Amino acid sequence: MALTGGEIRFDRGHDGRVAYLTLDHGKYNIITWETRQVMADRFAEIDADDDIKVVVIQATGEHFSSGGDIAGFMEVDPIDFTDLGHNVTAPARSPKPVITAVDGYCFGVGLELALSTDIRVATKRAEFALPEMRLGMIPGSGGTQRLARLIGLSRAKYHVMTASRINAQQAGDWGLVANVVEDRAALDAEVERIVGVLLGFSPLAARTAKEVLDKGVDAPLYSGIELERKAYAMLRSSNDFAEGVAAFTGKRAPKFQGR
Repeated sequence: MALTGGEIRFDRGHDGRVAYLTLDHGKYNIITWETRQVMADRFAEIDADDDIKVVVIQATGEHFSSGGDIAGFMEVDPIDFTDLGHNVTAPARSPKPVITAVDGYCFGVGLELALSTDIRVATKRAEFALPEMRLGMIPGSGGTQRLARLIGLSRAKYHVMTASRINAQQAGDWGLVANVVEDRAALDAEVERIVGVLLGFSPLAARTAKEVLDKGVDAPLYSGIELERKAYAMLRSSNDFAEGVAAFTGKRAPKFQGR
């Protein structure tokens, strides 16, 4: 059955504090209907594990993902598409920072998955696209909305409506990705550098920063500032903030506990 197949390996590193999710479905890492649900299942496990502080999504093969299982979609009843995207975009709802490492193609639902994460890093040969218009369709897992918020409405309209690709340099210039590196080895090194930075911070502060940014960006400025102010006040009473201040004044590295 075309809807099945595709593995998302779940490994742990850095003494169990980092979850590595690896798309593993051949050269192009086609995302099947089954893969979408597996992503949600993996994040349900990750989100429930307090030991995990950071998540990395990566891929085997030559490309991050060429997109979804196009033929398989014809096997799905139209009513089942009403909740399309809720499972594969689980990273957006995770309280933990999520990094995506992109090499090669990042198309269709592969890009929508990446857009639902917090930090994206890419190689110079990476390419991004939402090509659904070529099939008489539009992106259905958050692609139109998240891309417009990241690169602007005009650019998003152009690339969605013409199904045009975005190269790595454009992606970096427009803020679609945080950093562009030379090759796969440099990509792995840059991801690990970012992981190391995040692991040195308070998990409570990281979770709060993600929530304030995600919720505040779509609110009026005064509402976003009020949300930030209240979150700041909440963190003021945390043990991690007290530890951060003590470490700063004591000229030592902090030992955050996430509370």
